[in-house]
Formats: sequence, structure tokens, C-alpha cells
Amino acid sequence: MPKKKAVKLLKATVFNEKGSPWTVHFGRLNPGPGNPGTDRLFQVLGEKLPFETLNNVRRYLKTKEPKLRRTGVYIAHDSMGEARYIGRGNIFNRLAGHKKAHRLELHYFSFYVVEDRKHEREIETLLIRAAGPLASLQ
Repeated sequence: MPKKKAVKLLKATVFNEKGSPWTVHFGRLNPGPGNPGTDRLFQVLGEKLPFETLNNVRRYLKTKEPKLRRTGVYIAHDSMGEARYIGRGNIFNRLAGHKKAHRLELHYFSFYVVEDRKHEREIETLLIRAAGPLASLQ
């Protein structure tokens, strides 16, 4: 018998502006049956979101999910979705700074708020090594 598929449980729409092709939702993934003893690695994450949604995501997490930290690991992606900058710290301030410095090069961002902060450096290192030479913007 095949395992039941994971189900997305959408909680709110974070970004859906008129004229934009993008919609960003906040929710949870219900993984279905599996190993019940597995701890979560992330409190919250977002992957390859367009930079035009950065302020909406920041505002949503600050007002609707105040208990969640806004520090963690982040990635700034170019127009092809390749990782160009990877770092850790205050996610939204750092991403806004990179976008301002590289306005034309950066189009998307990803972020990971790690459940246990002691793993942030390890995750950042893993992402940098996986990205290879493309993560070269300074």
C-alpha cells in the first residue's frame, strides 16, 4: 500500500497584489504518516520567492507570527534561480541590503528559520558548498 501524500494546509495569503503574477501563502505541510519521532528542522521557510514580496513576508511574520524568530539562513537568487549570496543573521534586513546593492542581479530569495539555532552555521555551510562558484556576489 503506498504512503499517503503530504497535504498543504494554507493558513493565509501573504502576497497577492493586482498586476503581479505572484501569490505567496503561509501554511503548513502535513506530511501524513511517517516517523512520528522526527523533530522539525525549521520553524518556517520560504523558497525562491520574488523580491517584490519581501516586505509583505516580513510584515506578516512580524504581526501574525510574532513568536517566530526572523533570524536564520537566507539565500539571494539571480533571475535563473541560482544562489548568488548565502548568509545568516537578520533575514529580512540582510536580504533588503543585498537587493539594494545588487538591484539588477537579484530576483528571488529563500529563507530558513532553523528550529535549533545551533544548526544555523552548519546549514549555511552546506548551502554555500552546494552552490559552488555561483555564490560570488560581495
